[in-house]
Amino acid sequence: MTRFRDLVPIKHHLSTGQHNTIADVAGVKVGHTTRIKGEGTLNIGTGPIRTGVTAILPHAGNIFREKVPAAVYTINGYGKATGFEQVRHLGVIETPICLTNTLNVGKVWDAIVAYSIRENPDIAITTSNVSPVVGECNDNYLSDGQGRHIHESHVFNAIDSATSQVEEGCIGAGTGTVCYGFKGGIGTASRTVLDSAYTVGVLVQTNFGRTAELQMLGVPVGQYFVDNPPHATDGSVMIVISTDAPMTSRQLERMAKRAAFGLGRTGTVCHNGSGDFVIAFSTQNRRVYDSSNIINATQLINEEGKVGNSTVIDQFFRAVVECVEESVYNALTSAITVTGRDGHTYHALPHDKLLELMHYYRRLD
Repeated sequence: MTRFRDLVPIKHHLSTGQHNTIADVAGVKVGHTTRIKGEGTLNIGTGPIRTGVTAILPHAGNIFREKVPAAVYTINGYGKATGFEQVRHLGVIETPICLTNTLNVGKVWDAIVAYSIRENPDIAITTSNVSPVVGECNDNYLSDGQGRHIHESHVFNAIDSATSQVEEGCIGAGTGTVCYGFKGGIGTASRTVLDSAYTVGVLVQTNFGRTAELQMLGVPVGQYFVDNPPHATDGSVMIVISTDAPMTSRQLERMAKRAAFGLGRTGTVCHNGSGDFVIAFSTQNRRVYDSSNIINATQLINEEGKVGNSTVIDQFFRAVVECVEESVYNALTSAITVTGRDGHTYHALPHDKLLELMHYYRRLD
């Protein structure tokens, strides 16, 4: 797995977390189940299969019992995400967040319900129902989408195997996805803010962009590959933002809206047929289910506080923008060439050509 920083140094305003992943936010874990099976001609229900599921856990405890403050934001709504309305209404997430293929959303939703009942047998009996949060990108160009090859066991495995060591590229929900006409997938990054007092982490599932649009550190990389794309695509992208800063749902929504600026740095305009969704959560100030506390004692970031000549919240905004940008780059450089159904192929972004362009545009000495 080759990350962008392994090839090209990035000179951003903020420092990365320890591993430069979403799991640099303490307690956050990520798990993948990857399904690769078969070659050749599409046989609906059998394959070839190039798909998967990725689970993001806000903390290691019982998420239904300890809900996390959260917000969602839709940049462009051509997609099939679930659970967003309840997050908008209540401002919390109560399940692992799962990403998958478009036609698997219902099956993943059902599996998260089953997982939540496994962990909380009183759901829908003596407690409330549960609202899974599921996002998706379309990997049907490489995979047998109609076969809907993600089952309950795959979702359980992604959740139960989640770890703080985050893998990128053609894995989990990114197994069959694309990015600017090249093979894309899962990418992640992190930043520290307020003198390393807090961390912001991002994970993306890329499936967006037209090749000619691609920019990396301002270099018009895609213009040198205009004959590359085997399959034009408008969308989509799922973006998950985490932080250990104590924030309200409103503050998290403000952060989520800044994800669009990070995408813009990579060249996309978020096309009409693109589903661009953002999910943001804080690991702090959890809402404990069935708590007897009438008033919760919480600490919150004072977004109007000053850091130098800017407000506190500006550092979080910048962290989101930088993380989204670098996460997209990491998805591109970590991916490998993948051939799926009917010989369809997404080629990896050539590292040698990328380095040549970075030298030409003086991003490398």
